Amino acid sequence: MSPSLVAAGVFSHKKYGENYHALALVAPGIGAQVEPGQFINVSCGPNRDFILRRPFSIFRVHEQGSAPSTIEIVFDLRGPGTRQLAAMHIHDKIDVMGPLGVGFSIPQRKAKCLLVGGGVGAAPLFFLGDRLRKDGHRIDVVLGARNADHLLNAMDLRRMASVCNLTTEDGSAGARGRVTDVLADTMDGCGTEVVYACGPDPMLAAVARICMEKKVFVQVAVEELMACGYGVCMTCVMPLRERRSKGASAGRSVVYARTCTEGPVFNGAQVIWSSGHEHVAQDQSELSLGGGAVRAGLQPEAGAGHGPPGN
Repeated sequence: MSPSLVAAGVFSHKKYGENYHALALVAPGIGAQVEPGQFINVSCGPNRDFILRRPFSIFRVHEQGSAPSTIEIVFDLRGPGTRQLAAMHIHDKIDVMGPLGVGFSIPQRKAKCLLVGGGVGAAPLFFLGDRLRKDGHRIDVVLGARNADHLLNAMDLRRMASVCNLTTEDGSAGARGRVTDVLADTMDGCGTEVVYACGPDPMLAAVARICMEKKVFVQVAVEELMACGYGVCMTCVMPLRERRSKGASAGRSVVYARTCTEGPVFNGAQVIWSSGHEHVAQDQSELSLGGGAVRAGLQPEAGAGHGPPGN
């Protein structure tokens, strides 16, 4: 599957609350190929401020007729790129490249899936949730943000989820605290078999640690800055613990994966987080590729990957 370079037309521009903009883009060549967790690289404007494309997760894919042709991205205002996109109107054209990266692995059998998201980083979970529900999997959700205004479209997640637990750091919606404060109890109550997590690295590190303690397979969609988006510049490398075959001697060998091509979704048991967030266990071989998750049909033989929100 090769990425397409598309002059995508703006089909709609709406807002979710006061903080998030959503652009629906007509891009049939991308919409027909993209998988949950992949991303697009967007040229935000013609001047030198936008010489580098910005990566955006796919929030939703919409069908026109029988073909998926409209892709939707969600973003908050972080810099000149997102401010430029926020000024876009219907019928404006945006230069888009995609789909890029490796998407989430979908369970091969019916499974109880828990989606965990934080802030605008939760965007890829909506497309993923649509796919999981279509395939007949159970979906539960833990969604968090610093306050109620920054919860991303919680109503939609409530509709697709059997259980939807909200957390906010100030207690303005759901439980006071962070997603990790309710994660373990939610997993126990829902009988979770697979966890998909999207958000900032500290949250992902904590989610991965809890999942590894419970021996539940977890995929994390990391947010890394990148320049090219297709594996050349090497600015988005992510340190991973090297996969080892059964019976291989233990060690701490590290490999570096390009987030834009080998990711942005990774096996959470493999990621080596930055100082203070490294929670990689030594006895998690059953959670690595080729381990128990594969045999149970919860993880395909191939690896998985999400695109970071733009800036």
